[in-house]
Amino acid sequence: MKKVFVRYRVKPERTEENKQLVSKVFEELKLNTPDGLRYTSYVMADGVSFIHIASIETIDGTNPLNSSPAFKEFTKDLKDRCDEPPVATEVSLVGSYGI
Repeated sequence: MKKVFVRYRVKPERTEENKQLVSKVFEELKLNTPDGLRYTSYVMADGVSFIHIASIETIDGTNPLNSSPAFKEFTKDLKDRCDEPPVATEVSLVGSYGI
């Protein structure tokens, strides 16, 4: 099982665009319900900083997001939308309650 935490900051004028693209990813995930993926996304209080947390629990370790057309569309111009580019970090769970 692999858990990844990604953070980035978008340009203020591109915030709504980013939210819409992220929403499309979740709409597609709800339709396709890929096995072995737990995925969440948040916008922080500043309104321009985003975090995404993915838990990949597939048998072969492949990330179902990589085959998602909506995720490909979201990531296609992500660096251009950003003031601070994405930083991905693999994390290990210490504890959790109710999530």
